[in-house]
Amino acid sequence: MKRQRIVVKIGSSSLTNDSGEIDQLKFNDHVDALAALKNAGHEVIVVSSGAVAAGFARLGYPSRPVTIKGRQAAAAVGQSLLIQSYIERFSEHGVIPAQILLTRQDFANRERYRNAFAAMSELLERGIMPIINENDTVAIDELTFGDNDMLSALVSGFLHADQLIILTDVNGIYTSNPRKDPDAVRLTELDDITDELLGGTDDLGSKVGTGGMRSKLLAAKTAHTLAVPVFIGTGTGSSKLLDILQGNGDGTYISSPVGGGINTKRQWIALHSESTGRLYVDKGAEAAILHDGRSLLPAGVFKVNGSFEVGEVVEVYGLEGLIGKGEVTYSSEQLKETIAERGKSQEVFTPMMEVIHRDHWVQIK
Repeated sequence: MKRQRIVVKIGSSSLTNDSGEIDQLKFNDHVDALAALKNAGHEVIVVSSGAVAAGFARLGYPSRPVTIKGRQAAAAVGQSLLIQSYIERFSEHGVIPAQILLTRQDFANRERYRNAFAAMSELLERGIMPIINENDTVAIDELTFGDNDMLSALVSGFLHADQLIILTDVNGIYTSNPRKDPDAVRLTELDDITDELLGGTDDLGSKVGTGGMRSKLLAAKTAHTLAVPVFIGTGTGSSKLLDILQGNGDGTYISSPVGGGINTKRQWIALHSESTGRLYVDKGAEAAILHDGRSLLPAGVFKVNGSFEVGEVVEVYGLEGLIGKGEVTYSSEQLKETIAERGKSQEVFTPMMEVIHRDHWVQIK
């Protein structure tokens, strides 16, 4: 089997018992499987839940706290317990883990995004296993990934992984909730995540976690757009992850689309950047950038909304709505001046430097 870059997401219910403590049997099973995958020559990145679940019992909570301050306090206690357990167990396999805590701001801020990519790339190059979690101690609801399922999808695209494995306590995706519907049918292979499939799922997770099957499908849909194949399911034993890679996993395989993914810069523009303005383009410009693979030129822009500077990201609208996002080489004032000058002149307008280069453009339509 060729060397691959694998992201493995482990949820709270797969790591802890009903009391919220780390279940050593479950935990050791995961560590043994991760070490076997690493020692087989693959690059392994772990997105591990469990910090809040491991910490809330130590704080005296009877179940997972629902307040922000409760979750933050539980994460502060639990994260150290979790990474300590990983360090101790991986040392038996000769594997060195590295803790990485991320927030939405780390992805939204371009410089921090680049730094995170550089740091993780360096760790992998040196044979270290990154263990990633959302930094729940400082995150707030408005600025979170939603759950670690989505974080794992974004990380898998970010690092151009060959496979995302989402381990859960259900052996795959069903046509409806198998715990409620005895006629639910498991889907072993999917080419895409449809709206119909999403409509048959719910957001309910375990009492120690946040992600139900809907969050896993949303994460799989995001990974799919980034051309990363996904497995959602369960397994036991030290060979379970290797079995999954060989197509023998107990769950659902979601293939990646033909044509490959988008580079890291375009991922940032499409998924993480904040738009600071809007450009409205005519029919000719819309056809050129959507169908001919060309850059957006000043001649095609007839209206500008918002205030933005060179290098910022804006949304681009065609005659029927939003068609994409891109990084501009003009400020809003420069573009408004260009449009005004064009309106005054009777001469044929000669395009200048592109407004959005095709390498800095992401189609949304």
